[in-house]
Amino acid sequence: MNEAAPPNDACAGLILLARNPTDSVTEGFLPAAARLGLAVTLLTDQPDAHQEAYERYACGRRGGGPAAAALPDGLEIVPCDVQDFRAVIARTAVRTAGIAPPAAVFTNSDHLQTQAALAAEYFGLPGKDWRAALRTKNKAELRRSLAAAGLDTVAAAELAPDDPPDGHGVPYPCVLKPREGVASEDVFLVADDAELTARCREIRTRRPGAALVLEEYLEGPLHTLETLGDGHVLHPLASFRTDISPPPHFIEERLRLLPGPPAPCTGQVLAQLRALGAGFGACHTEYVDQGGRARIVEVNDRAIGDQCDLVLAEALGLPLFELILRTHLGEPLPETLPVRRGVRVRMEYVCAGRAGVLKAAPGAHVREADGVRLDYRPLRETGERHPLYGTNRDFLGVLRATGHDEGRIDAAVREFLAAHCWEIVP
Repeated sequence: MNEAAPPNDACAGLILLARNPTDSVTEGFLPAAARLGLAVTLLTDQPDAHQEAYERYACGRRGGGPAAAALPDGLEIVPCDVQDFRAVIARTAVRTAGIAPPAAVFTNSDHLQTQAALAAEYFGLPGKDWRAALRTKNKAELRRSLAAAGLDTVAAAELAPDDPPDGHGVPYPCVLKPREGVASEDVFLVADDAELTARCREIRTRRPGAALVLEEYLEGPLHTLETLGDGHVLHPLASFRTDISPPPHFIEERLRLLPGPPAPCTGQVLAQLRALGAGFGACHTEYVDQGGRARIVEVNDRAIGDQCDLVLAEALGLPLFELILRTHLGEPLPETLPVRRGVRVRMEYVCAGRAGVLKAAPGAHVREADGVRLDYRPLRETGERHPLYGTNRDFLGVLRATGHDEGRIDAAVREFLAAHCWEIVP
């Protein structure tokens, strides 16, 4: 594929659904849309936050900061209840009436895949199967689907909002999580009935009306599989090894890019994704390797986040964001992709250990030395007060370290962390 070549209609419109602003959209998909010559209408229920984020991005670009790619000309930010597929369809129809139908409806949000898929189907556009989007988002349905396909059975129970947390039949210790949750939000390892009851009460206080899922705890090394498909071809692009915090939380502390997707687990995960119908666009799957047996933890039917997608595109030498958008524009993927191997990556997340005000922290920092490139991005402003969430919302900053020698990468990360201070005061 020619990275710079625009789609057939260079004035075609991309309808992009989003909730809160993310680096994936700001630094990845929007610049990719600009390079493809796409006019972009962003539908969101947080328009002010997006406007502020893109103004900051543009200021950083003009000032020579790390944000270097241009956003699409004439980017429109339109208020919309994006969690309601009917509102998405109505707003899209109004925006495109009398002009031209949209070229694609796309989202990289965990929360909005089903809505985007339904809207794309309504307008006769390529997109994810809405059933697969719902099946992967709904963690209880995910378990039922994999068991029905005969590919993996994990002991699990679904708790409706008013269900008592007893008689579930899942052995302890087990994992409690919201049925439609994202990341590590309200995910806990529970040891017994008393702890389960307390955690259910705690989550339901924060999420009234939310259904919960109780699952068998899958022990073993945690990996990811990053895939890209067009509904016919499904490419395994890369895998990360993930280190998580001690229980009861499951916060990602660091990720290491593996030399390539490991066998035999990759083939097993691909088979499970196909059974779920998750083979279109980007997909980020987390699984536990139990002696060569892949046990899926969850399937996120979008690109990996927390800046891993940005560094992955660089490491693999692929126009990753353009390729993802091209699939939604109806372009087939090639049978093989020229994936570059050999670049090593370590993503290190600096995490708050207590609630309070961030009094001191390093600013954005880029440095190359001894064959290692370090790129540090703050994720929280000094002077801000935050509670301790027990999730990735506790991240203070992310350090991206790339090179070809893992030992040198580890040494550079240790040196950076030792040389800087993140101070939180009550």
